[in-house]
Amino acid sequence: MITRTVSKNPRTTRGDLVNDLQRAGTKVTKATISNTLRHQGLKSCSARRVPLLKPVHVQARLKFAREHLDDPEEDWENVIWSDETKIELFGKNSTRRVWRRKNAELHPKNTIPTVKHGGGNIMLWGCFSAKGPGRLIRVKERMNGAMYREILSNNLLPSARALKMKRGWVFQHDNDPKHTKEWLRKKHFKVLEWPSQSPDLNPIENLWRELKVRVAQRQPQNITALQEICMEEWAKIPATASARGEETGNVMCVSTAPPPYSAK
Repeated sequence: MITRTVSKNPRTTRGDLVNDLQRAGTKVTKATISNTLRHQGLKSCSARRVPLLKPVHVQARLKFAREHLDDPEEDWENVIWSDETKIELFGKNSTRRVWRRKNAELHPKNTIPTVKHGGGNIMLWGCFSAKGPGRLIRVKERMNGAMYREILSNNLLPSARALKMKRGWVFQHDNDPKHTKEWLRKKHFKVLEWPSQSPDLNPIENLWRELKVRVAQRQPQNITALQEICMEEWAKIPATASARGEETGNVMCVSTAPPPYSAK
């Protein structure tokens, strides 16, 4: 009963199971439930956060995967991936595990400072390809169509040149408002058709994670330092790291597109 219940509803708690069994006339402890489930290969894990997908989004993602299922690796090496991300000064990105002795949990070396709302944050736009990171810039104002087009105008082509992209390279992005789409067409950019609500398909997410880990390790103390460290650590990420493809567990991997960075 325990395994069957959890299989039907993975969010069932041990307390729920104790109560259900007690109503059925069986008294068990939470420890017994944990041991039983562990013997069945089940363990308690944090649920992954994923985009909220409507049926139309699911179909679009499946269509995308099928269309690119047999694309050769060379095609994906010719894509420039882009995205925006927010990095907090003191927040979730900080390292959370330390080696310490008993009763030393409050020693400054063993703690991570936190403040309300993360102590401030910065927004970044960046891009990369299998050949390495492109440009990284700070977005200081609320992103709108005009600002986004200015970012692309000033940073996309320079990134493509620096990365020595082959003729006919392809640009990937999530933003596709009408005016930006027309601007890209006039500039003769070849754009990868992208299913909406699919940030988890973008391999740049793995690069963002790498950047945030590196920045957190340096523990910036103010916004100015945060920006400087972000730029420094981004520049240090080697092309070999950006080009490495490992299992990601996302649809992009299923469609044989090698994510140019390791998984989260």
